[in-house]
Amino acid sequence: MSSVAYATEEILIILNTAAISGFALFGFTGNAISIPIAIAIALLIGIVTISYRQTIFSNPAGGGGYRVAKENLGEELAQVTGAALLTDYILTVAVSISAGVANVISVMPDLAPWRVEITIGIIAFMTVINLRGVKESARLFSIPTYFFLGTMGLMLIIGFVRLLTGTLGTVQGVEAIQHNVLEPITLLLLLRAFSSGCTALTGIEAISNDTQLFKQPRAKNAAKTLVVMAAILITFFLSITARQCDAVPSSRDGHQPARTHLYGDQGIGYVAMC
Repeated sequence: MSSVAYATEEILIILNTAAISGFALFGFTGNAISIPIAIAIALLIGIVTISYRQTIFSNPAGGGGYRVAKENLGEELAQVTGAALLTDYILTVAVSISAGVANVISVMPDLAPWRVEITIGIIAFMTVINLRGVKESARLFSIPTYFFLGTMGLMLIIGFVRLLTGTLGTVQGVEAIQHNVLEPITLLLLLRAFSSGCTALTGIEAISNDTQLFKQPRAKNAAKTLVVMAAILITFFLSITARQCDAVPSSRDGHQPARTHLYGDQGIGYVAMC
C-alpha cells in the first residue's frame, strides 16, 4: 500500500526531464500529463488484481505465481517465476525504504549525511522482525500500515472537502528541478514514466502467495482482501495524482535526486493538504 506515496513522484520526475509545457496528452498538459498515465496504471492494477484473484481460487493452498507456473509449465519456468517474485520483493523493500527515508530527510535535512546508514538500519530492523515469522511480523507491521491508511484517508477527505469548498490552495515557494537540456516528448519517454509509476503495483501478489494464512474459507477471504486492497490502492493513487495543488519535483540543493514536494518541504503524501 505504501507504494502510492511515491509512485506519482516517480512519474513526475521522468516528465520533468522533458519539454512538456507545449505538449498535450488526451487534453492534459504540463505535469498534468501524469493523470492519463496514472489512469493507465490503475487499469493495469485492476487487470493484475483479477489475475491474482483467479490464482487464489485455483490454488487456495498458496504459492501464487510459482505454483501456477509449476503445475502448468514445469519446474524450470516455475523457478524463473519464483526468482522474479523474489526480485520483486527485494526491489519493493529497496524502493519503499529509500523513498521513505528521502521524504523524512526532506523534513529533517540534517539527517542527509546519514541517509545510507538510516536506510540500511531500517532494512536490518525489518529483517529481524520478519525472522519471527509471517504471522508474528504481520501483527507488528499492521500498526504502521493502518496508521498510513488512516492518515492518507483523512488527508484525501480534507483535500476533497477543501476542493469542493474552494479553499484548496496550491504549492507556493517551491523551486522545480531545472535541467540544462530537456528531452523531447516521445513514446519511449511516456512509457518510461509509465514504467516508473508502475511501482504502485509492488506487492499485489503477496496475498495470492500466502493464501494459507487466512481463516477458512481461505480462498474467499483472501480474494475479498485482495479486491479491497486493490480498490484502496487505486483510489489513493488516482487521488494523489489529481494534481489540484500544482505539485512539482524539486530538491533542496538543486542537484540532489529529485523529491516531489507538495506542501512546503513535506513529502508526496501531503497533496490534498496544500
